[in-house]
Amino acid sequence: MSVLENLEPKLVWKHFEEITKIPRCSKHEEKIRKYVVDFGKKQGLSVKTDDVGNVVILKPASPEMKNKPTVILQGHLDMVCEKNSDTVFDFSKDPIKLKREGDLLTADGTTLGADNGIGVAISLAILEDKTIKTGPIEALFTIDEETGLTGAFAMKPDFIAGKILLNLDSEDFGVITVGCAGGGDTKIELPVKMQPVPSDMQGLLVKVWGLRGGHSGVDIHEQRGNAIKILARILWKASKQHEFHIIEISGGDKHNAIPREAYAKLLIKKTEKTRFITDLKAEEHNIFEEIKPIDPNLKISVEDTGKQEKTLDASSQEKLLNLLYGLPHGVHLMNYDIKTLVETSTNLATIAFKDNAVTLGMSSRSPVKSELQDMRDRIHSIALLAGAKVTEHTPYPGWKPNLGSKTLALSKKIFKEMYNQDAKVEAIHAGLETGIIGEKFPGMDMISIGPTLKYPHSPEEQLHISTVPKFYKFVLKILENV
Repeated sequence: MSVLENLEPKLVWKHFEEITKIPRCSKHEEKIRKYVVDFGKKQGLSVKTDDVGNVVILKPASPEMKNKPTVILQGHLDMVCEKNSDTVFDFSKDPIKLKREGDLLTADGTTLGADNGIGVAISLAILEDKTIKTGPIEALFTIDEETGLTGAFAMKPDFIAGKILLNLDSEDFGVITVGCAGGGDTKIELPVKMQPVPSDMQGLLVKVWGLRGGHSGVDIHEQRGNAIKILARILWKASKQHEFHIIEISGGDKHNAIPREAYAKLLIKKTEKTRFITDLKAEEHNIFEEIKPIDPNLKISVEDTGKQEKTLDASSQEKLLNLLYGLPHGVHLMNYDIKTLVETSTNLATIAFKDNAVTLGMSSRSPVKSELQDMRDRIHSIALLAGAKVTEHTPYPGWKPNLGSKTLALSKKIFKEMYNQDAKVEAIHAGLETGIIGEKFPGMDMISIGPTLKYPHSPEEQLHISTVPKFYKFVLKILENV
């Protein structure tokens, strides 16, 4: 029996379950796009796609609603594909293994993909539901939101016609989002030289794991541990007391996820091994005491490895450790007006060795263009001091709140009538496609809403089941009254 058996609304959960069976990592949305396109055609609706793979399905107005304005329901097809290192799972073919515990829907050792699979499922359910009465609807499904906002960036001016947009990619029921941060990624390439392995050395694998990770925008204010930064810290400190030689460092694989795991392969003199591990464990204790309120499962493990052919030379190793230790991570500035809102942050997201170079990925966020660039300039300058090459990817714009929005006013009124409480109106530190859409389609009246979803971009991701039917009814009521 499906863990979603008997849940309401049936159409929403039917589509969500089908979506969880379809591979849809960012930049690999072919199969989910086909599912959406085939669905639209099967329903007898008008379907169009663009050159990059965005999809729009048009549902005509109910006869009595022909004078209503067109409303765009918007969500993204891709998901962040993250799993625990001990989970055997292939995102290119395996269906997500769903787990239901009370009101929580999670996945077994992987991301759930409710970001933004539940938004897509709700749009499909509204398109399929023959009992509801609405004006014309454009259901917009974009690609590659999570790794580059590629779909939103590539949209042509004639791809959508509506001027009212409900983005279904928010993660807190009862909150109406009206603004978001812009952001930009930075790629750092540090050239390194290798040397033959010294004799009388013991191979060790030092691994940082057990951290919660999470979304580098939504969760950055919680100050969760960053596995790459923790690994850099313990190695930098160890380098002041021990002679060791780094073979490789690796960690993180998504620009918008706080790294949960990282490891270093290294060599150390056999006579130094015991003292090295003792000092490393002492530093582990220090870090654990610092972050245990938010990351109580931090682990740093050490195990023996086999022989290796080459290690970094002394100069390359020193530059790398100084670079890693010196690069910023986390909250940089809080908003002056909204005390609980992060204004500017950065995430040291990835590190990988390849072709005599170490490549680092960083993702910075801010709703203020000048502050975003200031953070990226700071990263750039630190990288240049280490002799690294820096590539800055094109930034995406933030979304400035429009508190005079008619759609916002209507949504607040409807929420109050339905649930006898006021909806919260907020801006978020994460990036949303609304920033790009608002820039591409001036005058678009937008809000972002969603059911409650916690810990996206990590295997902790959980969807609060009871908020889905409430959210579905909320969206329907907006469509009826817009």
